[in-house]
Amino acid sequence: MPIDLAQIKILDQLDNISTFIKEFYIHDSSLIYLDGNSLGRLPKETITDINDFMLNEWGDQLVNGWENWINEAQMSGDLLAENVLGAKKGEVLVCDTTSVNFYQLCSAVIKLNPDRKTIITDAANFPTDRYILEGIADTFGLKLVIIDNEEIGANEYERITPDLIRPYLNNDIALATFQVLQYRSGALNPMREITSLIREYDCLTVWDASHAAGSVNLDFAKNNIDLAVGCTYKYLCSGPGSPAYLYVKKSLQKKLQVPIQGWFAQKDQFEMGPKFIKSEDIRGFQIASPSILGLRCVNAAIKIINKASIPEIVKKAQKGTDIMIEFYDQWLKPLGYKLMTPRDKHKRGGHISIMHENARSISVALRNFENVIVDYREPSQIRIAMSPLTTSFSELYEGLKKIRYVTENKTFEKIKDFDGKKIY
Repeated sequence: MPIDLAQIKILDQLDNISTFIKEFYIHDSSLIYLDGNSLGRLPKETITDINDFMLNEWGDQLVNGWENWINEAQMSGDLLAENVLGAKKGEVLVCDTTSVNFYQLCSAVIKLNPDRKTIITDAANFPTDRYILEGIADTFGLKLVIIDNEEIGANEYERITPDLIRPYLNNDIALATFQVLQYRSGALNPMREITSLIREYDCLTVWDASHAAGSVNLDFAKNNIDLAVGCTYKYLCSGPGSPAYLYVKKSLQKKLQVPIQGWFAQKDQFEMGPKFIKSEDIRGFQIASPSILGLRCVNAAIKIINKASIPEIVKKAQKGTDIMIEFYDQWLKPLGYKLMTPRDKHKRGGHISIMHENARSISVALRNFENVIVDYREPSQIRIAMSPLTTSFSELYEGLKKIRYVTENKTFEKIKDFDGKKIY
């Protein structure tokens, strides 16, 4: 039976975490925002916490504040580990950017096996990760093997599986690295199975969880994950450019040596010794002074996630993507769209991807004419997200209805020139 608006309203009434929408700053109530997988909304508590820090800590305490701030990257890491990542205390740092953390951990893994000369990743991996791997391979004279998982007609577009990886594995593998959740298609990769398979060749896997944290159950400890990185500005709602995180399983912390040896990683930091002696715990992976302002943004958002709980957040993300796919079948498939995301809710995250030959101009038309923000990605794909803490089922419904309207009425044909039009 086709879903309708009455059923959508019932879903909103039954939504256990609907009240958390009120905890976020919403400037324009008429805006339909379906791009929380790119940048999450601003928590109201972040505004309060940052103002309080500026006046009552930085402003009043000046340099004396470092007595309390010095370990905040670890403290925020523990909050993230407990409430989002399913990791143990002392395994996560909130610091630097995803790119820096990715470079650090990948380089450390390669250094662990200097006789091995092959890196494995996939063609659909996030561009920055692929570019960094190219640079590492060029610097150290390694072979970068890129698995082709971008075939448009594939049954599970972009998804990585053990069967897909197995033919590429051998005892020359120095590093394997993939996304937990494919940034474009939203396909969720089986972390535990892939990590276990790679480990059979005495190799470690580095996971990029940027598009997964806050929309899926990660359970790093349960899934026996080795290493991971990720950002905090998407579903974790910590703001543009907020500090990223890195995860290193405790059993690996003494073994791995990152290339950028900053003074925060020094065993006896304030002795200012002549030689670098790495701290043997998670602090050994921190480069320099943390962004305290950024960490407070992370902390404020994690407090909300803690109250809502990851199980409820994931449940809503799965229901939201179910709804999107139902409306795709009813409304969008007949208009020439193609679903690029797995239908199985256990094989996807909080967003779906739909392909259309006019996707780019449709995305621009939605922003400029309908006050609807979705996300465009090459080739010809629109990403639509259910950000569980800030998106209602009614908002999702209205956004999908607008996509249908713009496509049916060919409003997108009014977009003649992309210069100056919002497309990011």
